[in-house]
Amino acid sequence: MKVLSAAEMQMCDRVTTERFGVPSIDLMRTASAAVAEFAQRQFREARRVTVLCGRGNNGGDGMMVARLLSEAGLDVTTILLGAPEVLTGDAAAAWKELTEPPHGRVVVVKEAAQLGGLSPALGADLIVDAVLGTGFKPPVKGLALAALEWARASSAKILAVDLPSGWSADATSATVEGPVFAADAVATFTAPKPAHLFGQLTRCWSDPVVVAPIGSPDAAVVSELKLSWAGASMELLERPRSATANKGSFGHVLVVGGSFGSGGGKAGAPAMAALAALRAGAGLVTAAVPEPAMATVSAIAPELMTWPLAATAEGAIGAGDLSAERLAALIHGKTVLAIGPGLGQSAETAEFVLGLLRATTMSAVIDADALNILARWPEEITRIAKGRTIVLTPHPGEMARLAGITTAEVQADRLGVARGFAERHGVILVLKGARTLIAHPDGSVAVNTSGNPGMAKGGSGDVLTGLIAGVLAQHADEPARAVEAAVCLHGLAADLAVRKTGERSLLATDSLRYLARASQSYEFRVGDASRTNYVCLQGPLHGAALWSNSTQGYKG
Repeated sequence: MKVLSAAEMQMCDRVTTERFGVPSIDLMRTASAAVAEFAQRQFREARRVTVLCGRGNNGGDGMMVARLLSEAGLDVTTILLGAPEVLTGDAAAAWKELTEPPHGRVVVVKEAAQLGGLSPALGADLIVDAVLGTGFKPPVKGLALAALEWARASSAKILAVDLPSGWSADATSATVEGPVFAADAVATFTAPKPAHLFGQLTRCWSDPVVVAPIGSPDAAVVSELKLSWAGASMELLERPRSATANKGSFGHVLVVGGSFGSGGGKAGAPAMAALAALRAGAGLVTAAVPEPAMATVSAIAPELMTWPLAATAEGAIGAGDLSAERLAALIHGKTVLAIGPGLGQSAETAEFVLGLLRATTMSAVIDADALNILARWPEEITRIAKGRTIVLTPHPGEMARLAGITTAEVQADRLGVARGFAERHGVILVLKGARTLIAHPDGSVAVNTSGNPGMAKGGSGDVLTGLIAGVLAQHADEPARAVEAAVCLHGLAADLAVRKTGERSLLATDSLRYLARASQSYEFRVGDASRTNYVCLQGPLHGAALWSNSTQGYKG
């Protein structure tokens, strides 16, 4: 799914009308119907609704939503911020449909002081924010600012039409300066804008942000941002397997990592990565770890194969397996290498890591200490990436070491840093974080919106490494989509798991029990009678029915 800038979205609407003959008023009607339907299903218990409308097309959407909700039997109050005489085009048509005859209570506010007399409207169960839309340029001012301050006194849930008022559609930061409307759900149309993927638009990470199609053909959705939503690649995981398939059909992952000695160790890291690769669907998985760690790692699952590597006195991987004969035996039959979890950074370990990467041509997922080792010799990254798929999975600190900059500089320009590094070195770069970025060698970047704060715990990165390797092993011919799907799958499974464990108690391996459910679907219908097929960008709504048929609302 492409991401469009504000200007590109406006062009998309214009092309849809002028080239493809869809009247703009029909686009508004379809969008409004999608919002009204979403409002009734997401906020089932809401009976009293206040709709705040600006004077542009976003306000026009709100007016049509108000009419539809009123016709559905809800108690609706519509507040127009500004004089109706200045409305033009589709917004004027929407106003006429709302007021001739009147649908619910309609109030015109021309001065901020008038809002003080509308306190009953604050007692609504739901406020629909249709004040400012995609064309908004900061800051919020005038009646819009007054309405924002007024709405803060309400305890109602807030549904934002297109974007919470105050957000710039083109923002690529998690937060924005200046006042913005709160939101408990966001419904946008046709395609996400950058803010829908990067911004913390809602009060909670699990509040839904959905995209509804409104009639623009694919040919009208054109963008030069080279941004996409990673969730669209989940389609890869829905493809049925052939009835004649065998374990060799789905690749053989080699996980290399771990350390185990008298001073402690990290045998759990490669164990988790290997288990994740198995759960992701790889046909075979072998964990190659220092011989002292074998017992710990092999106990993770009886299906896991193991391979002992020569260990240093400290229990880390040494350089003893770098002979041509030993390397040939290690990599025989393997199709994807996952290297780094729990590895350590001793001199002998570094020698082995570089030797193994130079000696292989298979696709490789490189994480943790293997990244820190490569950061000492950045020229090696470009060299080992030639002619094969290399996936790097750094967190911001590891990214800083790889790029030779500070962590603060990485966080200040995550998109630019990830895109530039992937292009320069010819790798797929997975920059982990609250909105993980998957940057490709051609400069395109997919943004992942799944995941939650409970994942900020040791082991999450190891599980992700295994998932990427496992999915890549099955879809070697589509590496870009495989990596995007794996990243999204990881977050979705954790979003489902956290509903049972809570954020503080979520363990990295808890998500593995939810992989099957998480991989079912990235888009959903809202029931047999629904008119709209929404795509959910945020929260644990992927892979499940958004609403149950009962009055319980979201069931997840």
